[in-house]
Amino acid sequence: MKFILIFLFSAIYLLDFSQSEFKNIQLPRPKKAKYSYSQCEPSIAINSNEPNELIAGSLINDYYFSQDTGRTWISSSIKSKFGVWGDPVLMFDKHNAAYYFHLANYKNVHIDRIVCQRAESLDSKFSRGTSPAPNGKKAQDKHWFAYDSKNDIIYLTWTQFDKYDSKNSADSSTILFSKSSNSGESWSIPKRISKFAGDCVDSDNTVEGAVPAVGPNGELYVTWTGPKGLCFQISKDQGETWLSEEKIIGKQFGGWDLKVPGINRCNGLPILHCDTSNSKFRGRLYLNWADQRNGEKNTDIFVTYSDDQGETWAEPIKVNQDKSEKHQFFTWMAIDQANGNLYFVYFDRRNYSDLKTDVYISISKNGAQTFEDKRVSEKPFIPNEKIFFGDYNNITVHNGIVRPIWPRMDDGKISLWTALVNLF
Repeated sequence: MKFILIFLFSAIYLLDFSQSEFKNIQLPRPKKAKYSYSQCEPSIAINSNEPNELIAGSLINDYYFSQDTGRTWISSSIKSKFGVWGDPVLMFDKHNAAYYFHLANYKNVHIDRIVCQRAESLDSKFSRGTSPAPNGKKAQDKHWFAYDSKNDIIYLTWTQFDKYDSKNSADSSTILFSKSSNSGESWSIPKRISKFAGDCVDSDNTVEGAVPAVGPNGELYVTWTGPKGLCFQISKDQGETWLSEEKIIGKQFGGWDLKVPGINRCNGLPILHCDTSNSKFRGRLYLNWADQRNGEKNTDIFVTYSDDQGETWAEPIKVNQDKSEKHQFFTWMAIDQANGNLYFVYFDRRNYSDLKTDVYISISKNGAQTFEDKRVSEKPFIPNEKIFFGDYNNITVHNGIVRPIWPRMDDGKISLWTALVNLF
């Protein structure tokens, strides 16, 4: 009996603490970080010209950079003349400049614009900030970018709320677009690209999650979700003209405002990418999201794809390969543009009967036909539903250097992590 107990305790220990073949790296909390939920809702980017360089961000104005592919990090906080209020989105351009996009908190006008700050190099100071023109006190939220490296254009999409969190049926949400052709120094006048509006409640009937992507010949695509389901727009002239109304790709079962035990708020917003590599899938669009078509207690990760510029889409494909009826959530996707391989990161509870949560990545090397799941977290964590935990995770990849980023929670305290995943 004693031997059996020792074996069982050893097995439990191994299950909880020896889960990953990949080394986990904790990103240091900035010394000036005062936000109580600092280090959640992260974004990460790798410099494809200098793959040893990475940048990352987290709530509310945290900034990190690494010069050794993510093995060590330096952290700091950024400031802007418009204020900083989270939703960090990070990128590099072809000139090796770093960009930090975020929400504003300007002169007591909360989130009235999307702010772009640029740094000439990895460890230089960021600019004071520019933004697409605000629209009075209307709220601007949930932005993302796409970068056209051939034409050196930055595209930006986001949600505009007439009044954030309003339950008034006269208030609506729409998807806006702007671009910069001069490295973020100035922006085009914001343009509405969604015909169908949503409400302002910041839930399933709000239009959110607008993510742009650029095709091999400069085609510009955007997807989002809302009361109509998963939506799609396209421009073939760098955002000057768009379809008269968005195409509907399909239903997001359970909506995008998902209910997952232990999570304060759980978004299943969609992520769009286009393969611009020289793989046989060059030009293919991939759309990734989470929903509950398999049951409210069984959130899963899905992907679909289009080979005709969004005219038609494949049937949704389940990404996570477990057979359990457990939750997988907070997904993000990246394409290795060196070879066309797909990578998905998400939280995962397949191994447990309680709220213990792992981090997995799924990899496809054949255009989303098959997937291989890999656990990347070294040990699970248990979240607290009373503590805000952000809206998304993130992942970046270049030529087999894969860097997922995620928060974990231990005894109610949030920390930020990446894993050294090298798949050459």
